[in-house]
Amino acid sequence: MNRSTPPSTRKPSSPTGLRQRRRGNWRRTIALDGMVLPALILTIIFAYIPMVGIVIAFQDFKPWLGFGQSNWVGLDHFQYLFSTPENLQVVWNTLIIASMKLVGGLIAPLVFALLLNEIRLSAFKRSVQTLVYLPHFLSWVILGGILLDMLSMKGLVNQVLVALFNIDPIFFLGDGNWFRFVVVVSDIWKEFGFGAIIFLASLAGINPALYEAAEVDGAGRWQQTLAITIPSLIPIMIVVGTLSLGNILNAGFDQIFNLYNGLVYDKGDIIDTFVYRVGLVDGQFGFSAAVGLFKSVVGFVLIVAAYRMAYKFANYRIF
Repeated sequence: MNRSTPPSTRKPSSPTGLRQRRRGNWRRTIALDGMVLPALILTIIFAYIPMVGIVIAFQDFKPWLGFGQSNWVGLDHFQYLFSTPENLQVVWNTLIIASMKLVGGLIAPLVFALLLNEIRLSAFKRSVQTLVYLPHFLSWVILGGILLDMLSMKGLVNQVLVALFNIDPIFFLGDGNWFRFVVVVSDIWKEFGFGAIIFLASLAGINPALYEAAEVDGAGRWQQTLAITIPSLIPIMIVVGTLSLGNILNAGFDQIFNLYNGLVYDKGDIIDTFVYRVGLVDGQFGFSAAVGLFKSVVGFVLIVAAYRMAYKFANYRIF
């Protein structure tokens, strides 16, 4: 009878054997590595090489002088960012709008997935899924034009409100508080269908035997939802919520740029639109680069913290 060699008596692998195994592994994965190579090259060209421009944040940058001859100002741009109330308001606007989007973007897909999961008619269920997915694929250029027309003082929404409730027209896109409401609600409406995909996939993975056992015990659908469905979704909710923290400073440039105007700068201006306006329109390249660098550093820290939290509370890992 053959017996395997005890671990204590096995000979360690020689360096030559390790090199041969590594060479064999490399040969087996060379095709996959080749597929990744173009994306890696593009990432280096368009994401890492431009990082040289970070020096602009510490200079009084003049395009005609370039990096080498522009005057160095050190941390002056960052001091100005945090010493001016108008600039700090932009940061607060970003945090408020992004936080509301984060909460709404987590609750709305979850509720929709729970409701859709209760539908037993497959054809109707697929039709609803298709309809709610469609807005995700429309750009904010298109949706922004539609919202500007519908929410204007003489738009469809105000006409309905005046006809049904006999109230004065509401300046949705000219009042800061209403503007925030429109931004958050329209973003949730656009993305909740697509965001529900991950929750629907998690619902499909719940063991049906749990529901059968609960039904035998006399639990109704609502009791099964509270006792089985929601607890089973808590890990994926933690993952989605924590990973969304990394985008807390991304309040949606495309959306706000297509909707905002000078009347709502005090409540609707975010970091991205502020950088665009100050940097490209006003030509303050150094200051806008400092604001963008501040946002990138904070976003990087939040992403790292979010992944650590997701690993700690939900055992989520990339590899």
